[in-house]
Amino acid sequence: MVATKLDVTPETAVRRATAWLLERQRPDGHWCGELEGDTILETEYAMLLHFLGDPDEGLVRRLVDTVFAHWQNADGGFPQYPGGPSDVSCSVKAYFAAKLAGRPGQAPEMARLRERILALGGITRCNTFTKLHLAVFGQYDWSGVPTIPAELVLLPRRLYLNIYEMSSWSRCLIMPLALVNAAKPCRAVAPEASIDELYVGGRPPGGARLEWAAPAISWRNAFLVIDRLLKVYDRIPRNPLRAYAIRRVVEWIHAHQLGSAGVGAIFPAMTHTVMGLICSGTPAAAPTVQHELEHLRSLILDDERGCRLQPCLSPVWDTAIAINALVESGTPPNDDRVRQAARWLRDKQTASKGDWAVKAPTARPGGWYFEYENELYPDIDDTAMVLMALHKVYCPHGEDWRKCAPQVSQAMERALQWLLAMQNRDGGWASFDRNNSKRIFETVPYADHNAMLDPSTSDITARVLEALACYGYTLNDRPVRRAVQFVERDQCGDGSWFGRWGVNYLYGTWQALRGLDAIGYPRSRPAMKRGADWLEAVQNTDGGWGETCRSYELPELYKAKGGSTPSQTAWAVMGLAAAGRDGTEAAQRGIRHLCSTQRPDGTWDEAAFTGTGFPKVFYLRYHYYRHYFPLLALGRLTRTEHGAP
Repeated sequence: MVATKLDVTPETAVRRATAWLLERQRPDGHWCGELEGDTILETEYAMLLHFLGDPDEGLVRRLVDTVFAHWQNADGGFPQYPGGPSDVSCSVKAYFAAKLAGRPGQAPEMARLRERILALGGITRCNTFTKLHLAVFGQYDWSGVPTIPAELVLLPRRLYLNIYEMSSWSRCLIMPLALVNAAKPCRAVAPEASIDELYVGGRPPGGARLEWAAPAISWRNAFLVIDRLLKVYDRIPRNPLRAYAIRRVVEWIHAHQLGSAGVGAIFPAMTHTVMGLICSGTPAAAPTVQHELEHLRSLILDDERGCRLQPCLSPVWDTAIAINALVESGTPPNDDRVRQAARWLRDKQTASKGDWAVKAPTARPGGWYFEYENELYPDIDDTAMVLMALHKVYCPHGEDWRKCAPQVSQAMERALQWLLAMQNRDGGWASFDRNNSKRIFETVPYADHNAMLDPSTSDITARVLEALACYGYTLNDRPVRRAVQFVERDQCGDGSWFGRWGVNYLYGTWQALRGLDAIGYPRSRPAMKRGADWLEAVQNTDGGWGETCRSYELPELYKAKGGSTPSQTAWAVMGLAAAGRDGTEAAQRGIRHLCSTQRPDGTWDEAAFTGTGFPKVFYLRYHYYRHYFPLLALGRLTRTEHGAP
């Protein structure tokens, strides 16, 4: 890490960081940093190209070269995040993609990878989506892949189980996979690309079977019985109900392409959609398929760091946080660059009803999404962050937001009403849907991506509280009281809060403390004191804070354990400030750590993944987290010291 001199002041650090961020603003006013995921992005894209039948062999080789150059662990396997343990699904996909790219199995890196996969239990230990991808190429038996029936789309919404009781991202994944499952395609690969050697003891001649779970009487096993029946049902020739269900799924996909940068505007759903549409008989040249392929290609980056893919793009999120950081650190809200960014955000507000309207049918559209275009999937987190940014720009001195220009006040009003309509019955807020918490879905055989549900979380709920506080809401308002009670109930015994969308307890605790403080929750209350005490107790010896993704799997060993990072240190410092401890030795040491580790160019280094997609399954590195969160922390604290509001 390149560090500046230790005598750099917070004011100097803020000035440098502000200049760095403004230099990276796009011409139309927005920001969009690289969003990095793990190797499944490159390996699944390589498989998709082979599925299409005309792979760009040079591109596939470059993708595989990047994966092996930057990700392979010393033990030969591939992790879900840098420094993490080798994961069997990531490792198997890397091995198969490498073989598709022409790497010989006897190459040293392949031999080490093969040994690691076998030590992890072999190909049968992969997750469902990996097995399905491999079955498409004849490398796994369809009998061992959980059935995703197209008939799911026909289940009435009034039933306890229907697709709108799944999380929004699961719907986007599972609907196109139902088409793949119905067709059960087998794309032939060259004999040298076979991966039968990844079966411990050899590939079973009778085909793979799903394993029963303990205890014997459980929802998991009940769904396995249903899966057996569905596999019999799949063999019915000329099944008119299946044909009708397939048509309905295709219609669902077409409807969800409208106003989107691909279905769900996220890589897995887009790749599955391409495969699903082609399996349903749609030609590869059809506009609906090309729509997805075009947006998939927009996710490719190819530079000195290698050829790689992003899981999606994050312009709304990056721009909203950038505005908050700039204004809180002293950039005038009437600065032309800040105003341009705010106008860019306003233009991204949704005007159409999406899947969320199934559970909130009377609510008017008004939220914001994460990406450049994803009209049907606004989310609570982005909406709250945008609302705070707009308030800082248009009401910098606490002016009545209702007196803003009509186009501004109307956007704020629509967003506030949409947020309030999306509150869950438990008082909290989730990400994309209301009351999406039926735990039975976590027991279906294809639920091992650990994201079938979208329940309330403290990090999002607290961010909504912070946004509502900007617009005059207080503890006297019923939605606020219910949300505060949820956050209080959700606090861990040691004083921390779980972080669903950032790694992990540092993220959750920062946001919970900040949201509670913003809404007027007394700093003297036990929840605030215990949260701040916990942050002070887990500070690293260098003055920073850090936590690895492994805290999701083994919190008793890895909670708040890890090398100090700029983003997580900033979160902790802001959490302490929210609890009234910005002047304590712990907070001051955190500030000194941020100042001393800033690069001369005004930014910070951060290689760790501190963003979360699906806990225990998929993690993210937001390349701007290392920058705008330290700026937000240092800027707010320096302004407070100088008497700014």
